[in-house]
Amino acid sequence: MTENKQQTAYAMSVRPLRNSAKALIIRDGKVLCTRNCDLLGDFYLLPGGGQDHGETLKDAVVRECREEIGAEVEVGYLYFVREYISANHELAEYDDSIHQIEFMFACQLLEEPGSSNNISHDAMQTGIEWLPISELAKYRFYPSSLIEPLQNFPPAGFAQVYLGDTL
Repeated sequence: MTENKQQTAYAMSVRPLRNSAKALIIRDGKVLCTRNCDLLGDFYLLPGGGQDHGETLKDAVVRECREEIGAEVEVGYLYFVREYISANHELAEYDDSIHQIEFMFACQLLEEPGSSNNISHDAMQTGIEWLPISELAKYRFYPSSLIEPLQNFPPAGFAQVYLGDTL
């Protein structure tokens, strides 16, 4: 193995886990998503992104919603946690080094999306869109494993699990 390949392999092996805080915003049977575009075309994600050092997950959701959908939100309960390891997914040949833990919180809009002039879309983001939950399987919606739980949301017997930055 060449020295450059060894350095790359080492860098990938020590790349830290990344926390991602996501907003689950549901209204009138639809879920608010960011619309994004990659090599395969349009795909949809819950608004949200990486947690900064010293920032709570809930603060990250608020910041990310401000940036990606241009709206303030009130963050509610944590409902879903997903682990994403890019090497196991469809575009692994382009980037197989991501290991991310996604925390999905139910959120309420405090204003309409696009109200803020401070929208700063992510690199692949092309807009925002309300998608009908009953038709999510027709879209490239990620994570697709969330489609069935969203069709039966909120889950019966749910108990609060996230305590935040508490003593």
